[in-house]
Amino acid sequence: PTDNGEVTVLQAGRHEFPFTFQLPETLATSFEGKHGSVRYWVKAKLHRPWATVKKVKKEFTVIEPIDINTPALLAPQAGAREKLARAWYCNRGQVSVTAKIDRKGYTPGEVIPIFAEIDNGTSRAVVPKAAIVQTQTFIARGTKKQKKAVVTTIVGDSIAAGKREVWHGRALKIPPVGPSILQCRIIQVEYSLKVCVDIPGTSKLLLELPLVIGTIPLHPFGSRTSSVSSQYSVNLDWLSPIPEQPEAPPEYSAVVSSPEAEQSLAPPCRSELGGILEGPFFAYIQEFRFRPPPLYSEIDPNPPSADIRPRCMTC
Repeated sequence: PTDNGEVTVLQAGRHEFPFTFQLPETLATSFEGKHGSVRYWVKAKLHRPWATVKKVKKEFTVIEPIDINTPALLAPQAGAREKLARAWYCNRGQVSVTAKIDRKGYTPGEVIPIFAEIDNGTSRAVVPKAAIVQTQTFIARGTKKQKKAVVTTIVGDSIAAGKREVWHGRALKIPPVGPSILQCRIIQVEYSLKVCVDIPGTSKLLLELPLVIGTIPLHPFGSRTSSVSSQYSVNLDWLSPIPEQPEAPPEYSAVVSSPEAEQSLAPPCRSELGGILEGPFFAYIQEFRFRPPPLYSEIDPNPPSADIRPRCMTC
C-alpha cells in the first residue's frame, strides 16, 4: 500500500524503488567497542499474502565531522608534574617533567611534536616515555564502564642521576584510529597524550594532556600559521631576545649620496659580461634597486617618427 492507502499491484518481474533518507546532523560516529557499539543500517520488508515476510538489512558507516580548525582545538596544551622518589621512608630526590604540544586537535596520520623537559634529581637513572591512550566510556542505567588502550608509544633515552633531558619536538605519529566521540550520551571515545617517567623503586610520574582526534585536517593556510607559531613558542628560552623597538632603516642619502656612487651602480660593460656567472652580477641587481625612480612626464620621450606610415588595421 502507498501513503494514501491505495494498493499497488505488482506484476511478475523485477521492480526497483529508489529512495533517499536525510540523516540528522547529530549522529555519532560508527564505533565497535568492548561493552557497546554504534551501528547504522537500512532495513526493507516485503509483505506477501499467505507467506512469510521477507527482510533484508544493509549496514552503512557514519562519520561525524570534527573540524580541528577551531580556536579550542588549535590552542596549545601544556602541563607540569613533579614527584618525590621514596624508598623505605628515605627521600631519594625529586623528578619533574614539563611538556607541551602545539595544539589539541589532530587527525590520523599526523605527527605530534612533543616539547618536554625531564629533570632527574634522584640518585638512580629514570626512563621517559610518551604514549597516546584511547579511553572508551560506556554509560547505561546509571552504570559507567571504561576501557583504556595504548594506541602508540615512544621510549626516550635513559636519564642518569642528577641529569636533565630536553625533547625539542620529539615526533609521535598518530596511527589510523577512529575519531573522538564526545557528544553521545551512552558512548564516549576520548584520547590523551601521556608523558610518564619510570622511577625505580616507586610509582611512575605521569603527565596527561588532552587530545581530540578529528576528521577535517588542518587547513594549509590561515590556521596553520597560528599552529606553527605556537609550536615554536616553546623554544623561546634559548632564543636571543628580540628588541622591542626595531632599528630604523637608513636614509636614502646615506645609501646614494654622490654622483660617484650613482656611477658605481651603472651596469657592467660588455667586456665584463663574460664572467657573469662567476662575477657579482646578482650583487649589482640588489644594489640597482636603490636607484631613484625616473621622473614622470606627460611628454613622450620617444615620439613616433613622422616618416612611419600608420598601419591599416584591416590589412
